[in-house]
Amino acid sequence: MVPHLITALTGPINELEQRILDSMPAIERWFRLEWMEHTPPFYSSVDVRNAGFKLAPVDTNLFPTGWNHLTPQMLPLAVQSAMAAIEKICPEARNLLLIPENDTRSSFYLSGVAQLKRIFHMAGLNVRVGSISPELKVATTVDLPNGEQLTLEPVIRKKGGGRGRLGLKDFDPCTILLNNDLAAGAPGILEDLHEQYLLPPLHAGWSVRRKSQHFRAYEEIAKRFGKLLGIDSWLINPMFTPCGEVDFTSPASLDALSAQVDTLLTKIRRKYKEYGINEKPFVVVKVDNGNCGMGIMAVREAKEVLALKDTGRQLAPGQTRCEIVIQEGVQTHERMNDAVAEPVVYMMDRYVVGGFYRIHAERGTHESLAAPGASFVPLAFAESAQLPQPGQKPGVSVPNRFYMYGVIGRLAMLAASYELEATDPDAEVYE
Repeated sequence: MVPHLITALTGPINELEQRILDSMPAIERWFRLEWMEHTPPFYSSVDVRNAGFKLAPVDTNLFPTGWNHLTPQMLPLAVQSAMAAIEKICPEARNLLLIPENDTRSSFYLSGVAQLKRIFHMAGLNVRVGSISPELKVATTVDLPNGEQLTLEPVIRKKGGGRGRLGLKDFDPCTILLNNDLAAGAPGILEDLHEQYLLPPLHAGWSVRRKSQHFRAYEEIAKRFGKLLGIDSWLINPMFTPCGEVDFTSPASLDALSAQVDTLLTKIRRKYKEYGINEKPFVVVKVDNGNCGMGIMAVREAKEVLALKDTGRQLAPGQTRCEIVIQEGVQTHERMNDAVAEPVVYMMDRYVVGGFYRIHAERGTHESLAAPGASFVPLAFAESAQLPQPGQKPGVSVPNRFYMYGVIGRLAMLAASYELEATDPDAEVYE
């Protein structure tokens, strides 16, 4: 089923869609050459926002959850991509250990883990789910909403080669797939493994990652891609400002943050004027390291930041000081049944494998939709992501729109590749 959406198809987005369709051979060649030089993240998901005049990624997740929202029609593509990804890393792979988040009380989250397990099983691997949570002492079977069951087993660290190997009581994997964003840091049990592949690597976790570094890499890519297409890169790139550490109890620190918000809003207003956009711009104040939906505040006026002095609001609960990045806000003008919607693109290796619309009836066009109360409707990526229909008018063809989303998703995935290379502790440094 292809969701019926009402989209604001006005302004440059039509021109952008047409430019992307006309440039498809050049775009695919450009990506092909990039992947000859860079390694894509093992898997990723990207939140995309279509403002009607601008299309841009606003969040990139390197430990994507929600795989249960992909439809059965999307599975063959995901399985083929999983095969390609595993072949590059460990062609002789037989056993795969899947490590979920430590807090596994959500049966909906575990439904996504079960879907991942299914994908890699169909890719030809023996897959078991092992938890590194200190609270899980024995194998535990969980009932899932769809009637399935998922067994979680405690991970064991075994000695081997002077270092250690992760496994289960009677299961020795050569590949370990993390679906745990390591926001609290990398636990020692995952470090210094002997002849085992850990995917994604530890430095992909939020204890190391910074959104500002990702946006910086994306900005560089967007400029080069914009040059390829002959477009203003702003149409696909949200501007941003890294702010460093902010003390939310310090008036001076909030004053400095307010000034930076004002500077970025001024830049956005100039762009809006250039393109004749009559919307009121906004920025999103985000915690620089943290998963989707955490520590986010939309701001239309710099003085709203100063109001934090009086409200005592904290972006990160329990923290009065944290690293902050300000990002240009991108509205979403897509709707489903009067509820605000945004596309989320899922990728494995360098391929788009599916996606869904995140929908939230209680959120506005400028707010984050990654919040309790969100619902999900699958996208028809599996049939159409790589099969656009040239010759159709912009905005008419659903496959064309999905192809455009897939291109933006892959640009963000490429930025994540640059980001991981820059933060790789084992990378060779040439003087």
